[in-house]
Amino acid sequence: AALLPRAARGLTEGLYCGRRVCYEVLGVSRQASKAEIARAYRQLARKYHPDRYRGEPGGGGPQAAHEKFLLIATAYETLKDEETRKDYDYMLDHPEEYYRHYYHYYSRRLAPKVDVRIVILVTVCAISVFQFFSWWSSYNEAINYLATVPKYRIQATEIARQQGLLNKTKEKGKNRRSKEEIREEEEEIIKDIIKNKIDIKGGYQKPKIYDILLFQILLAPFYLCKYIVWYCWWIYCFTIKGQEYGVEEKLYIIRRYMKMSQSQFDSLEDHQKETFLERQLWIRENYEVYKREQEEELKKKMAMDPRWKRYRRWMKNEGPGRLTFIDD
Repeated sequence: AALLPRAARGLTEGLYCGRRVCYEVLGVSRQASKAEIARAYRQLARKYHPDRYRGEPGGGGPQAAHEKFLLIATAYETLKDEETRKDYDYMLDHPEEYYRHYYHYYSRRLAPKVDVRIVILVTVCAISVFQFFSWWSSYNEAINYLATVPKYRIQATEIARQQGLLNKTKEKGKNRRSKEEIREEEEEIIKDIIKNKIDIKGGYQKPKIYDILLFQILLAPFYLCKYIVWYCWWIYCFTIKGQEYGVEEKLYIIRRYMKMSQSQFDSLEDHQKETFLERQLWIRENYEVYKREQEEELKKKMAMDPRWKRYRRWMKNEGPGRLTFIDD
């Protein structure tokens, strides 16, 4: 291959191959293909590898061979990547753009070697796994607590007896179990019945795989399209055609007025939702009246609360802005 005829004018020490032209180091032309560059690199690497170098007349010692090997490796690293090679060719053609060459060289050298998309994917997966196990832990805590509440425990025990789960005959001989083992089994049976019979809502509800962050991101386009279709349907039915709201639509408007999430609203008791519907809180004026009533009721409760009375007394006598002395 023909070598580069032009001098290494404008080359800077510390960038790429320094004062040497990388093409000349490998003995290839600027038109050389990636295969030709790789072949030239392998030949020179075998010749100047410190472990295999035997020396040659006027070629210097092992130290010179080591420096030559590093220069060959640098030239190959520069030319094997298409983007880096493009920046290097631009530097050869425009040596006067000094600062631009420094920027492109160090921006590639200091860029992260790992694909950012992989980092984001791994991070999202880690957060999703943490979410799922954290929700399972909260759900199990709720089940364990409900198993200690007499109301639910008695009901679950009665259901277990009716199903014959607690009336099993005691084993004899080798299969005989200790009282502790029988008690643990009965406890698990009661917890299973509570899991199946009680609908836990809110932050302690049973976790679903589709609620974790990874699936939420993957399903985001679907949810967006679904929301757009639902919004167009809402405008058409209730704004254009003037249809009356159904129960679900009324509860949705009430939830929006209360600024509650779906899970928070679902955790409310059924009789509370029935009260909302009876008072027609989907009408803005009715909701404002209800809101003021709740605020007044809360103020009365706080006024009657002994802890709140103590706090107000402390704020009046020894609260912020007062300096007091305590006599021993």
